[in-house]
Amino acid sequence: MKLNFQNTFARLPKGFFEKTEPTPVIQPSIIAVNDKLAKELGIDPNFLRSDEGLAILAGNSIPEGAEPLAMAYAGHQFGGFSPQLGDGRAILIGEIGGKDIQLKGAGPTPFSRRGDGRSALGPVLREYLVSEAMHALGIPTTRALAAVLSGELVLREKPEKGGVFTRVASSHLRIGTAQYFAARDDTESLKALVEYAIQRHNLQASTAFELFQDVIRKQAQLVAQWMGLGFIHGVMNTDNMSLSGETIDYGPCAFMDQFNPTQKFSYIDQNGRYAYSNQPGIAQWNLTRFAEALLPLFNKDQEKAVQMAKGELEKFPNLFDESHLEIFSKKIGLPQNQDPELIQALLDLMASQKTDFTLTFRSLSNSPDSFLSNFEDKEPAQDWLARWNAAGIPDTSLMKVMNPAYIPRNHRIEEVIEAAQQDNFAPFHELHKALQNPYNEQEGFEKLQQPPTPEEIVCNTFCGT
Repeated sequence: MKLNFQNTFARLPKGFFEKTEPTPVIQPSIIAVNDKLAKELGIDPNFLRSDEGLAILAGNSIPEGAEPLAMAYAGHQFGGFSPQLGDGRAILIGEIGGKDIQLKGAGPTPFSRRGDGRSALGPVLREYLVSEAMHALGIPTTRALAAVLSGELVLREKPEKGGVFTRVASSHLRIGTAQYFAARDDTESLKALVEYAIQRHNLQASTAFELFQDVIRKQAQLVAQWMGLGFIHGVMNTDNMSLSGETIDYGPCAFMDQFNPTQKFSYIDQNGRYAYSNQPGIAQWNLTRFAEALLPLFNKDQEKAVQMAKGELEKFPNLFDESHLEIFSKKIGLPQNQDPELIQALLDLMASQKTDFTLTFRSLSNSPDSFLSNFEDKEPAQDWLARWNAAGIPDTSLMKVMNPAYIPRNHRIEEVIEAAQQDNFAPFHELHKALQNPYNEQEGFEKLQQPPTPEEIVCNTFCGT
């Protein structure tokens, strides 16, 4: 089968990337192929499972039309600026149907900073499960096309099985891409980036300022959607904030079990910079860094450029609050609700009694008794129910499509990874199947709805490098 590859990113000036060939692996094998996504891209899934397809997914063969490269970008990581990061373990091989096809774990690149450019199996399985779950939940996200076992070991804290992940995205342009050129005072490349982003994402924009406005709107909506699912990104560095408005990078991410506004998971986030409740503020902080990078393109008069940027950045909290109120109002079945205090009262109640985020909202759509069963102290929960009932007639059908039955819970992902280390991929496929239909209870998957027991709780998550 001929794959219709091109690589428009490779047409950009040389400073945008370094041409990089994947490093072949010895004995690859297929773990999973996303049949539906493959068909959307015009690819026969059976071809991807063939020897020829497997060779491409493992980085052992370069298809016609592909031009493998590692993208250059900078970024603020946990608040500290690195003027050069770039793809250290990811290689963009090209585009199919206007979508980037990228191999993660396909070997070192010029940006690997002494790293091996490989991926352990665990991060491959985590990103496959979580990115596809996010898609099924209706959240803009990068996608998983395939997961491959490399047949080789990678050395982390101990030798681990290696894998290669095939990621699909509208693009891999990031806030950090703009920062890379701004750090070099390379205004011409910034202009080229803006022009490319507008064209690539089919925006109704023609200037850097209009691109900036578009990214602000998309990020406000995206983070509100994360919050509506109890999702914690875990590593909201500027190099992990996509200009397309898609969620990107599923390293130390997690969905909350017990509701805790200050919850964090990432082991390296010791100070909780990227905790659940900090995500809107961090998004605005990241967008401020984006504005700083683009200032020379907003207006030749720097003072005017700064005022233009400040005016838009000041709109972010309201944009976020509007999206947040809309999402949570739908979650409680009152789409016309204009009372944020009603929602905050429920969240405060959940936090004080440490109820499960997903199950509390899901049970609200079932019955009052089901909802009350989440709380040890029933009286304040009954008081909230009275306020809720007084606010209008809840739309339980809307609640069912806003409050999932299944999320990729951390302890279940850990089970999947542990089983895979023993060459048992049945738990991976079982969890993936449940997560593809997250808003409907499915017979036989009851255990996947349950929160962890105390001994199953996962306190820390890690990036895959």
